[in-house]
Amino acid sequence: LLAVLAMGGCGTNPVTKKSELSWMSEQQEIRLGSQQYLQNQQSAGGKFILDPALTAYVNEVGQKLVRVSDRPNLPFEFVVINDSVPNAWALPGGKLAVNRGLLTELKSEAELAAVLSHEIVHAAARHGASSMERGILLSTGAAIISVLAADRNSHALIDIAAAGGAALLSLRFSREHELEADHYGVDYMVRAGYDPKAAVELQETFVRLSGNKSSNWLAGMFATHPPSQERVDANRNMAATLPANLYRGEDVYRRKTAFLTISKPAYAAHDEGRKSLEKDPAHALAQAERAIKLEPREAMFYALRGDALKKLGRVAEAEQEYGEAIKRNGEYYAYFLNRGLTRSRLGNGAGAQSDLERSNALLPTAAAH
Repeated sequence: LLAVLAMGGCGTNPVTKKSELSWMSEQQEIRLGSQQYLQNQQSAGGKFILDPALTAYVNEVGQKLVRVSDRPNLPFEFVVINDSVPNAWALPGGKLAVNRGLLTELKSEAELAAVLSHEIVHAAARHGASSMERGILLSTGAAIISVLAADRNSHALIDIAAAGGAALLSLRFSREHELEADHYGVDYMVRAGYDPKAAVELQETFVRLSGNKSSNWLAGMFATHPPSQERVDANRNMAATLPANLYRGEDVYRRKTAFLTISKPAYAAHDEGRKSLEKDPAHALAQAERAIKLEPREAMFYALRGDALKKLGRVAEAEQEYGEAIKRNGEYYAYFLNRGLTRSRLGNGAGAQSDLERSNALLPTAAAH
């Protein structure tokens, strides 16, 4: 049965040109990515809105790479996420995001192109869609094995073996996807005129940081894009066969990301305050106020001040701070969620309901429900 299902869903990968499982149509890919894109942005930290020119720049570089990709007709979109954790991700159908924290770590437009081309390959090569298809097949296989073994004494062991085999296969395919995204991403870079050595340098940075066990990186890029010397070597070997002295764009990148450099101390203060919130809310409050002094337009700094004030029992003041956050960014669910819960605690049922409904409209959560 599984063999029939697999053979019935065979197709050709648009990037690698290899035969593979392919049950999901392009229209389904696009619909899936579009349905999840806004909610993924919300759950990842929301859009970074203080520097629209930065998002425009990321989109400009991304679209340059899209035009030389294997699926330029997909509706690719690029956003910058307001999170200090260095990360980037792609959904089926060409919906991509890169965190503010990753952009602060890059040194050139070519390195940005390396990040974006890698994610573009994930979308163009159907990695997200094929992972879903493969997961369905593996889960079905594990379930069938479990049912067939139900009347044997060893059925528990077979259940574990089936589930374990599915997990191992998924890990192997994930590694293959990363290597494919590296390989074809470098190809896209060169097609667009970017120096392929930037991709090598980027992977070398990842390996070095993973050796230092940077918790910030481990929570971001390393969790979904595990670095390895194998990936560095593969990129280096490929780059050696490609044209050298192509565009790097260090000066342009510095200009385009100048606001990130200037505001980095403010976000560092916020991140320190966020980490200390549970054990030392007074310190968190001080860090929030420091961040606000450095960059008074950032909504998340007021949200941190509200969280700290609530921890300190100053609930009415906390409600006001969440309102300040909403004034500066009325499109992020967490500010409405926190103000709604705070208003409920203060006995303002109507205000709480309004905020919680708005929070659920942006991102449905159990707390808001």
